[in-house]
Amino acid sequence: MLSQVHYLIRAKTDGQYLVARIPQENKEKIDQYLLLFKEHFEALSYLNSHGSGVSDRFWVESIPGTQLKSILQRWGFTGVGLVQDPLIPRIEFLSI
Repeated sequence: MLSQVHYLIRAKTDGQYLVARIPQENKEKIDQYLLLFKEHFEALSYLNSHGSGVSDRFWVESIPGTQLKSILQRWGFTGVGLVQDPLIPRIEFLSI
């Protein structure tokens, strides 16, 4: 995972990353997982399928796997959500 290039979706307005928010059982805390895509076109497919009305408000950013850990720590994410199929979507969640 560290040697790969990953693709993320960011908001143009404030630079926030697209995340999956999963409430915990006690509902006091919400875990946030950074969504990662294997290919640029998969991120665009996700945007066009699930955010067609707002897709112009986002851009796709590429990062090397070596920067992934620092982004997770800086933004306080619980882990990553590896998008396996952007159209359904099917996501595999991994905690750090």
